[in-house]
Amino acid sequence: MWERRYGFPRPMRDEKGERRYSGPQVTKLRAIKRLMDTGIRPGKIVFRTIEDLNLLGSRHHELPDTPTVPAVVSETFSVLQRHDAPRLRGVLADLLMRQGLQRFVLDTVVPLNRAVGEAWMRGELQIFEEHLYTEQLQVVLRTAINAFPRQAGTPRVLLTTLPGERHSVGLLMVEALLVPEGAQCISLGVQTPPDDVRRAALAHNTDIVALSFTGAYPMRQAIGELAALRRDLPRTRTIWAGGGMTGRLRRPVAGVVLVPDLAGTIAALHSWRAATAADRRSDVRPCAQ
Repeated sequence: MWERRYGFPRPMRDEKGERRYSGPQVTKLRAIKRLMDTGIRPGKIVFRTIEDLNLLGSRHHELPDTPTVPAVVSETFSVLQRHDAPRLRGVLADLLMRQGLQRFVLDTVVPLNRAVGEAWMRGELQIFEEHLYTEQLQVVLRTAINAFPRQAGTPRVLLTTLPGERHSVGLLMVEALLVPEGAQCISLGVQTPPDDVRRAALAHNTDIVALSFTGAYPMRQAIGELAALRRDLPRTRTIWAGGGMTGRLRRPVAGVVLVPDLAGTIAALHSWRAATAADRRSDVRPCAQ
């Protein structure tokens, strides 16, 4: 379809007629893919040079201006390229112990995820190296989350993604922010059909259904699915929608709380608790004398 619509890529053909792509074309396709994941449409970037694409990517993913982030990125890449999984897990676990779980997620994992993704786009990391990073990060986060005692507090939060959204790290990062705040998290993993999301929310008696969407998720599809889920769930259940896709929405989805960045997760939790407390106070009526 891209060949017909844009005239790019222009593959060669092998003796069996199968498409074969040159190194420069693969590099450009990687750059386009990473920018599409931030919400940019392919028609706006497919005709740009690789230099322009890399410059645009760096503007979209600038690292925070703190002295620790470049050092962490450098060490992580060094360990990744040595393919030393135990050492990588140790580096991440040490950072978590020094920073605490929430600060580790916000100050280290967020910029580190971006840096790893950008390095893959430029061809500096192989796909298996990116996967190695993701797996070790998940091990470290799950270990830290499971160390927190399970309390019978509120809210009860159901975490999942809808079909077509395969990224699970975002869910784990949200859980890592909520658990230290005393929230109970029930994670279904990724790609849960909408009707099963509804059933799970009712079966677990959850207060909040939190759905994650990366920037590449089709916006119209997400709006329709969120609206349908809002109709199907009781109004007493809150719906959160978070991730890169939500930052592209020009207007809110009725009855859905948008959390476009991870830092907003804790604020959304505090707002939910404040609103719930206010509702309880309004339900209290003075007794007749």
